[in-house]
Amino acid sequence: MAVNNKNVLVTGSEGYIGSVLMPMLLEAGWHATGLDCCYYAHGNLDGSYSENWPVVRKDIRDLTPADFENFDAVVHLAALSNDPLGKLDETLTMEVNFLASEHLAQAAKSAGAKRFVYASSCSLYGAADRILTEDDPANPQTAYGRSKIMTENALTGLADTHFCPVFLRNATAFGLSPRMRFDIVVNSLTGYAHTTNNIRILGDGTPWRPLVHVRDICRGILLALQARDAEVCAQAFNIGDSSENFQIRSIAEHVQHYYPACSISIAQANANDTRNYMVSFEKAQRILGFHSTWSLDRGIDELRRAFISCGLTYATFQSPTYTRLLQIEEWKAQGKLDSALRWSC
Repeated sequence: MAVNNKNVLVTGSEGYIGSVLMPMLLEAGWHATGLDCCYYAHGNLDGSYSENWPVVRKDIRDLTPADFENFDAVVHLAALSNDPLGKLDETLTMEVNFLASEHLAQAAKSAGAKRFVYASSCSLYGAADRILTEDDPANPQTAYGRSKIMTENALTGLADTHFCPVFLRNATAFGLSPRMRFDIVVNSLTGYAHTTNNIRILGDGTPWRPLVHVRDICRGILLALQARDAEVCAQAFNIGDSSENFQIRSIAEHVQHYYPACSISIAQANANDTRNYMVSFEKAQRILGFHSTWSLDRGIDELRRAFISCGLTYATFQSPTYTRLLQIEEWKAQGKLDSALRWSC
């Protein structure tokens, strides 16, 4: 059966994906509540952010079954949210991304939540020389990738006739969000083009990445919430589109099409990034009915128009506000976060 109760709790509601998802949930008729520790909650790149939903400000490491009472569904987005941030402290990455995720899923199940949509990542595939499906083994190259597959495995063990976890392995996200991120490849390359007239590639540009627009990620979440248990319980779904697998050099060339005066340069020939993978999205299309509605080109044009509208400057582009690792490091330098990434004031 599908989820009938429209009460949903979204962890990470104030982040890059969550701030796009919450209005979409409300528009679709869900009664959505956010939960976030608010590391990045002061960003509002284009001025469009308006918090029209209740938000519980709490660390996911501290959640109990009481936090999940009266919620029939949970969307779990909160995490130390990319590979460079995961390298800050790999033990801490496992504590937040894996142990806390397992604990909060147990708490949600104890409180009676029926559907648990987990934001996993295609990053867990790591490196391969062929197109990968959900049946292929994980080969994570980073602590972030390892935390994702470990959490999937733990949540699979919680699945039963009363608790249905679903794993959405999102491709590399891109696109406009009020809680913008400039530490993901399409947004970064477009930001450099707009503010410096130079599209800077980290690495040699040859690795492959599957891409998905942030709004399509949110559409995938809505589909996963609505699907029947028998179709999705303890199942992983790659979220993206097979036509949106690109080499990083090709992404830069697509950006250059919208900024023809820009040059493309190699900013760091060896970025020590071993991730290189292409992914099939046939399963999500077949079972969830998911299709990407945003192409890479449409997303780049969206970013270009938004950057013009908001007057994006190099200072804003490079500020910690929109780069996860830099923001965490700034909060720590200011004494606002301790070494365990807990608020100290």
